[in-house]
Amino acid sequence: MAELRVRTIDESELDTVLAEDIDFEGTIEFSEPLLIKGSVKGEVRSHSDLFVAESARVEANIRASRVTVKGAVHGDVDAVDRIELFSGARIEGNIRTPDLIVQSGSHLSGRCEMPTAEEMASPAAETAPDTDPSATPDGEPREDADA
Repeated sequence: MAELRVRTIDESELDTVLAEDIDFEGTIEFSEPLLIKGSVKGEVRSHSDLFVAESARVEANIRASRVTVKGAVHGDVDAVDRIELFSGARIEGNIRTPDLIVQSGSHLSGRCEMPTAEEMASPAAETAPDTDPSATPDGEPREDADA
């Protein structure tokens, strides 16, 4: 049986890196691959690749082409192409992707849905049907949400 290997993250090949000392809160939208090494809270959206380093702490709902996780993510993750979980990765939230690679030693606490690539790429997949925009990544109502 062939051994599955997830690709390594080569920081020198990336144009944008959020360093360990960055604490970002809000919405990040990007078009080129992004490496998060610091802390991000809010929402992450892209048609490119997202890399979450070992040192990263992400509390956000994510939608990207490919999502590679070595650190911690608290929120739902939608990847149009693939999700890769390295040993030591932690995801607390639901994931949706047509292709999933999981190394031994990673942790997923949530539901996994694997629609086809065509279903993931459709405009209807841009927002999950059970997503409440007035909720936090863990599904709790926001304090500032309108009643």
